[in-house]
Amino acid sequence: MLRVGLTGGLACGKSFVGEALAGYGCLWIQADELGHAALAPGGAAYEPVISEFGREILTDTGTGLQKIDRRALAARAFGSPERLARLNALVQPEVVRREEELVAQYAARRPDGIAVVEAAILIEAGSHKRFDRLILVTCTEEQQMERAIERGGASPADIRARLSRQMPLDEKRKFADFVIDTSGDKEDTLRQTRAVYEALRRIES
Repeated sequence: MLRVGLTGGLACGKSFVGEALAGYGCLWIQADELGHAALAPGGAAYEPVISEFGREILTDTGTGLQKIDRRALAARAFGSPERLARLNALVQPEVVRREEELVAQYAARRPDGIAVVEAAILIEAGSHKRFDRLILVTCTEEQQMERAIERGGASPADIRARLSRQMPLDEKRKFADFVIDTSGDKEDTLRQTRAVYEALRRIES
């Protein structure tokens, strides 16, 4: 089975590419979703993160449970490299554990399959070394800003701050086996994605 990392910058279109690869039959795992599960009430990182960042990050759900407000958490964590590193240290082990569990289950069913793990900080965290191949999804910084603003929930200043903390896409290219440029239309992105999938299938076979 082939293990593939899928990464890129903010709002570059990683999930669009991941969804397309899933449509071709790949296992598609989104690290963000696993991180959200780890931070949910009862999740492995729920209590440790509250202890580290304070109960001010909690919000009522109306069901008697308090959940972590991810925006409040981000406001506390992303302002300091040390705090961000601490948050990652609390959440990432559970994310990786769950990734490995899902990949192992898939490998047992599909030993000739392709497992794709989508994560924004694969390279920064050194996790790219766990994969056989790495796909980088890119677009222009102007498009990153436009797309992130269209999603809502963050100001242009917040987006620029997040971009400044990420490894530049040109640096990430040095680690990538495949690059998919999403700066064109969706049909062009899908054409590139299909070509990458076919190349991965040839490697696996």
